[in-house]
Amino acid sequence: MLAFAENAVHNLRMNSGNNTYIWQVADWPKWRYDLAKLAPALTEVSRAQGMLMGRLADVGMALRDQASLATLTEDVVKTSEIEGALLNVESVRSSIARRLGVDIGALAPVDRHVEGVVEMVLDATANCDAPVTKERLFGWHAALFPTGYSGLSKINVGDWRDDANGPMQVVSGPIGRQKVHFEAPPADHLQDETSVFLDWVNDTSTYAPLIKAGLGHLWFVTLHPFDDGNGRIARAIGDLLLARADGMPQRFYSLSAQIQRERKTYYDMLERTQKGTLDVTDWLAWFLATLHRSVDEAQHTLDTVLAKARFWQHVAGTPMNQRQVKLLNKLLDGFDGKLTSSKWAAIAKCSADTALRDINELVEYGLLTKSAAGGRSTSYELKQLLD
Repeated sequence: MLAFAENAVHNLRMNSGNNTYIWQVADWPKWRYDLAKLAPALTEVSRAQGMLMGRLADVGMALRDQASLATLTEDVVKTSEIEGALLNVESVRSSIARRLGVDIGALAPVDRHVEGVVEMVLDATANCDAPVTKERLFGWHAALFPTGYSGLSKINVGDWRDDANGPMQVVSGPIGRQKVHFEAPPADHLQDETSVFLDWVNDTSTYAPLIKAGLGHLWFVTLHPFDDGNGRIARAIGDLLLARADGMPQRFYSLSAQIQRERKTYYDMLERTQKGTLDVTDWLAWFLATLHRSVDEAQHTLDTVLAKARFWQHVAGTPMNQRQVKLLNKLLDGFDGKLTSSKWAAIAKCSADTALRDINELVEYGLLTKSAAGGRSTSYELKQLLD
């Protein structure tokens, strides 16, 4: 069974008889896909989502909030990381916690770049039922680029690109030997193109919701209507459509995090699809499989949240200072590398002697255990997790 998009009003075929990109095909954007081939994947994803929601229904509101906080933090960090932008995890977590009203103790300082990505992701999910308009997308774009610059380059912010410096292309490789992976539709077509896209996004009468999420992501990133930030906004649109599909704004799985884990495959599939035909069955099959893996990964996030809650219930009443609480939380969240007294001192901003006193107290309480190696190589792990 083939399903077709409606309201195709354009013909952007620019190279007669020699179409390089999907948007140049004569009946663009009439998406086609084989629903019979996708049906098993749709069933499996729905089943995985149901299992996750079933577990979440059995925990309290506070733990659901913690699971959502962990998911949104990962989503914000990873959607930026895909584009090569590294955000401070603690700043992202603090920004989201403050906006959601979740108590995480002391908040880390937050800069405007972190705030911008957080604003976009939370608006896309928390306000998923609100119409997606040109003005809303411009607001997201302005939040991503608060200085009006992408790196050292001044860009059009809160407006469509104008192609003043040539066609919008996705390229890789050193200057002089660059490979063009994709060229987007000309800027003078964007007004009509984005109008058709937004009408489609806001029309709730067609498409299986998960199919629509996959198509929405592909369609927007193919239009590439901004000077920069198109990938992040495409993923935000995908998250918005997934939130609509789930019937809830609270997020418990991160597709962006899974895409980051499979980044090369993502870009390969995107390039192949954008140079293919309007039958996007393969893209949707990849999208659903990736979504399934992201839901499965969310089970591990929930395991971590529950383990963390059990740990703090177990040690309730144990006298600890703020430094000890902070470092134990870092270990519970998954500390990168070995925890040594020098790392403790650096993270807690205290002296080496104070760090060692903190650690020795937790060893005496039975919360930390010392590694076999001694001297400067001595490191510490959470004993409760080992047991």
